[in-house]
Amino acid sequence: MSSVGSHQEQLSQSDPSPSPNSCSSFELIDMDAASLYEPVSPHWFYCKIIDSKETWIPFNSEDSQQLEEAYGSGKDCNGRVVPTDGGRYDVHLGERMRYAVYWDELATEVRRCTWFYKGDKDNKYVPYTESFSQVLEETYMLAVTLDEWKKKLESPNREIIILHNPKLMVHYQPAPGADEWGPTPTEQGRPRTVKRGLENISVDIHCGEPLQIDHLVFIVHGIGPACDLRFRSIVQCVNDFRSVSLSLLQTHFKKAQENQQIGRVEFLPVNWHSPLHSTGVDVDLQRITLPSINRLRHFTNDTILDVFFYNSPTYCQTIVDTVASEMNRIYTLFLHRNPDFKGGVSIAGHSLGSLILFDILTNQKDSLGDNDTEKASLNIDMAQGDTPTLEEALKKLQLSEFCSVFEKEQVDKAALALCTDTDLQEMGIPLGPRKKILNYFRPTKTPTGINRPSPQSASGTSMSNAPKTSESGNDGFLDVGIGQGSVKYPRLIYKPEIFFAFGSPIGMFLTVRGLRRIDPNYRFPTCNGFFNIYHPFDPVAYRIEPMVVPEVEFEPMLIPHHKGRKRMHLELREGLSRMSMDLRNNLLGSLKMAWKSFTRAPYPALQAAETVGDAEAEPESRAEKPSDVNTEETPVPVNEVPSINVGMLNGGQRIDYVLQEKPIESFNEYLFALQSHLCYWESEDTVLLVLKEIYQTQGVSLDQPSQ
Repeated sequence: MSSVGSHQEQLSQSDPSPSPNSCSSFELIDMDAASLYEPVSPHWFYCKIIDSKETWIPFNSEDSQQLEEAYGSGKDCNGRVVPTDGGRYDVHLGERMRYAVYWDELATEVRRCTWFYKGDKDNKYVPYTESFSQVLEETYMLAVTLDEWKKKLESPNREIIILHNPKLMVHYQPAPGADEWGPTPTEQGRPRTVKRGLENISVDIHCGEPLQIDHLVFIVHGIGPACDLRFRSIVQCVNDFRSVSLSLLQTHFKKAQENQQIGRVEFLPVNWHSPLHSTGVDVDLQRITLPSINRLRHFTNDTILDVFFYNSPTYCQTIVDTVASEMNRIYTLFLHRNPDFKGGVSIAGHSLGSLILFDILTNQKDSLGDNDTEKASLNIDMAQGDTPTLEEALKKLQLSEFCSVFEKEQVDKAALALCTDTDLQEMGIPLGPRKKILNYFRPTKTPTGINRPSPQSASGTSMSNAPKTSESGNDGFLDVGIGQGSVKYPRLIYKPEIFFAFGSPIGMFLTVRGLRRIDPNYRFPTCNGFFNIYHPFDPVAYRIEPMVVPEVEFEPMLIPHHKGRKRMHLELREGLSRMSMDLRNNLLGSLKMAWKSFTRAPYPALQAAETVGDAEAEPESRAEKPSDVNTEETPVPVNEVPSINVGMLNGGQRIDYVLQEKPIESFNEYLFALQSHLCYWESEDTVLLVLKEIYQTQGVSLDQPSQ
């Protein structure tokens, strides 16, 4: 109070007009000083462990406002739950903890933050605890009101905070081993900056996500627990994928967002690696693993062996059951938390995850009988246990006129299944009806319905909607001759609209399983779309379209750059290629003309006739030769092959889509091979293609890019 009195005396002496009441004068000054104080605006943060280090991340502005409203509502915070991050996390306000909703994750601490200090090894600010922040705020209020600074406070951790003035506040950590008689704060190392309020620190605050969810996409990971070169989990990689999609919606679907036609697409991860390795197989592997090169062997056991696990009938069953049950569980929970959701569902898989989804989709049963082909629908009826009579079967095949023939020969269904083409021909049945009858009543060749290639008939192996059913292992499921016969593939409780495969080895696995060709008429029983997306240098990716159209060679579809054009180095490469082709064509034409003139007969009597003949022949050769060269050697641009029929696997659209490599990647494709397999999570081109295809099903197209 002595400083307050001296401050009051100085003010009184400096006032030229004496006041009759000095106390009222001080009260006026005190009120002016108090008016300088403004309460701090809080913001909510949550703690996350990144690289074994605590990092405090701010909630987006909408979530923080919701948390603050719930905190200041006057109701008991215990038991109060606030959904955040688009409904993917719940904050238990009383516990100050944040819990994941759709996947397993350690709960993290939540704070209502007002005061911060700069961290130890980086420039990120760390919030003080709520209780100590309240002490700091009260001290700051008194310092501003009374204009008394150089306040010193000690935190519960014996850290010293000194408020020199509103612009300069510092934080000292206690010296190691120092007691109450230890060194002064100025001798305890370098001071750290203290800031009051979020507006005084540099931190990115996002605006939040649209509330409306238009579409749900499940993403299944590949081998191992890490999904990129930074060894991040599938949850973190999907978070990046979702963030890229939100930014692209603002830039490429701006008109649709302004017209409130669209909201956002929700991407949720599906983890199967942890349940697989929690079965005790890791303990068994550890017993037989050699002690040398320990890190490499551990990496092999934890990552590469997932491919062999999937080829094992025992663990393959565990994997497909886990993936299907997780997607069904998350879908049910999502509908419970979003009862107004009316959008569709799609699925996406990376690497081995795409093969898992492919096998599950091909072994789904369409309970509504939506297959286009009559053959497939007949097969589903038989698989469901409906056993039509011989007359009903012939009626479905539109061959009722032959009922009298079979009655005359006393042939029933069992006998007809044993008949050969020669037997039917002897009965007087024409070739076309014979093929229909034999195809419909043909018995199952193998327990799994797979026509394995033999030296004589290897070229005939194909995948189609043929009427093949399995009597062991796949009862009631549509079997198209792929997958593992001893595995019973579970059923999804929804029908995916589109299946996206990123860096997928599906084509290679189908070939290794003995499948040479995919029937152009084949389509997934419950899914209408299929996009095989890959990087040109991805060592794991394989194409699908050559298995549908093996007799034609053509390039995959080139995915446009998200900024609306082809990358400059690719345009330059194509320009140089065209230029070299033109130069070669001109050079060949010039050499041909020179050779003809050199070898021409010199007789005067024939010279005039040959000149006339050459003059007529040379234009023909000039017109023919370039066309021949262009037909054989000129590369056809990807966008100029719309006439290629790639079957119905993607509803008649193209299946293979290739990304454009970056300029630095084109220098050495081997250096960027591994990175190319893991590039899809942050690829704007990949995410934009996914959004474009999803919103096309809703009649929404992306904005035209500005050149």
